[in-house]
Amino acid sequence: MAMSNIYLVGMMGAGKTTVGRRLSKSLGWPFVDLDQHIESATGVAVATIFEIEGEAGFRQREAQALKQLASAGKLIVATGGGVVLNPLNRARMNASGVVVYLCAPPGLLFERTRHDKTRPLLQVADPLARITSLVEKRDPLYREVADFIIEPNGGLGNSVSAIEKEIRSLCLV
Repeated sequence: MAMSNIYLVGMMGAGKTTVGRRLSKSLGWPFVDLDQHIESATGVAVATIFEIEGEAGFRQREAQALKQLASAGKLIVATGGGVVLNPLNRARMNASGVVVYLCAPPGLLFERTRHDKTRPLLQVADPLARITSLVEKRDPLYREVADFIIEPNGGLGNSVSAIEKEIRSLCLV
């Protein structure tokens, strides 16, 4: 498993990108934000893809991008929050790396995302209710795919340290 990727999964606002960047610096592995990767490949924002192609179109693009990254090896990948909805994505991540679930409660996710207008799924009358509903739907899938779960106790530094400890125990670095 020496060429494995590290996949960070969790809801929007869980800290996947921030933790991924810090982990990248710490471990010396390249970092890829899956949504940014899709935006670079298409030349348009995720919100625009949702607008034009709907969620189904975006999820197809997401699955294709994940397939591409899964074969690269030694990457830290911050996935989109909905990547786990596709069983093929879950299988692909498990087969090509270690999956870390950044698990955060709906209230914290809402606090972190409430001013962000770039998240298509939160452009609703009650974003907290939407987050809560999404967590209820996705949490079992995150848990199914996760090799280990990190709670946001003690801030991002503690999360990064906990992930590093787990990765080192698996002899991936």
